[in-house]
Amino acid sequence: MNNLRNRVTLIGNLGSKPEIITFDSGKKLAKVNIATTDRYRNSKGESVEKTYWHRLNIWNGLADVAEKYTDKGSEIAVEGRIVYSSYKDKEGVERQATEIEVNELLLLGKKRDS
Repeated sequence: MNNLRNRVTLIGNLGSKPEIITFDSGKKLAKVNIATTDRYRNSKGESVEKTYWHRLNIWNGLADVAEKYTDKGSEIAVEGRIVYSSYKDKEGVERQATEIEVNELLLLGKKRDS
């Protein structure tokens, strides 16, 4: 049951091509935003659509897959865990960030032309 305590699954579209960072150690990180959209009818019967943006961190072999096969607009499914971090912005103000550390990646759209 411990692996159920912090798990998130998202299906959505990438907002951009992944930003790839390769570290001196050889590890690779793909950073990208994914948009998920909720659609429902409100109490007046009107169709409502709300889009949420989530920051993904995709590591190593999965980062290679993201780099090679995804682009802006690609539809993907991811599973991972939520992580929180803090940092200081340019003005020295403490900021909070919520990101998804991806451990599963599924490509749902057509293969991108290389």
